Parts: sequence; C-alpha cells; structure tokens
Amino acid sequence: MTSYDPKTAPNIFPGLRYADAPAAIEWLRRAFGFEVHMVVPGEGNTIAHAELRLGAGMIMLGSMKDDAHVLLSPKQAGGCTQSIYLVVDDVDALHDRAKRAGAEIFFGLRDTEYGSRDFGCRDPEGHVWNFGTYSPYAEAK
Repeated sequence: MTSYDPKTAPNIFPGLRYADAPAAIEWLRRAFGFEVHMVVPGEGNTIAHAELRLGAGMIMLGSMKDDAHVLLSPKQAGGCTQSIYLVVDDVDALHDRAKRAGAEIFFGLRDTEYGSRDFGCRDPEGHVWNFGTYSPYAEAK
C-alpha cells in the first residue's frame, strides 16, 4: 500500500455515473489522457467501480444503477448539476485532443482576467469538464 500524506495528497475524488461506463473510460482516456488506476467489473458489461488518474488527481466512476446514491447522468437529469475543473500544463494541446475525440466544447480557449488559460466541454453523456492553467494552490499575486 502506498503511504498517504494528508497534507500533500488529494483528498477530493469526484464520483460520476455513466450509462455506458466501459465506453466512458475509453473516451476519457482518449479525450483527456486519463490513466486507469483500477477497474472492478460489474454484472453484464457494467463497471461496479473504477478509478482514473490525471496527474495527481483522480476520479471515480461506475455504471448507472439503482442504489442509495441516486446518481443520474446529466442526460437523465435534464442538465448538469456539477462541473469538474482540472489544472493542466498544456491546455491548448488538451483542447485540441478533446475536440478530436468529439467533446462538445461549450467555451473555447480563452485567457481570463485572473491569469488562466482555459476551456470548457461536455463528455458524451453530458458531464461538464473545465481545464485550465490556473491552480487554486498557486500563491496569490
């Protein structure tokens, strides 16, 4: 087991549900560069639990199911109720990669007044993803 330092290790892990989780995992790898950390297959062609890494961050995801979480995909809910922001070094290259993979870009590359370069997109099931160079951990200027 890897040691865990609560002062430096991430402690927030967004959890997402997908109607087609196996396809979502492959799409997230192709579009954004996520790496598979763990996949626990479920019954049929479902995913009971998966963990994907991008840099020091990690998300968890699984197939849609009727359980206590009552999580819906944005398409099922009729809209998205959350978004995920990831800090990346080369946002221009990631934008182009995501666009080639079929991401719905809802705001293109832009430079913000607070010093970030970023863009926003939706994955095939409607989850909102934002990528930029601004890090909340960076020291204030």
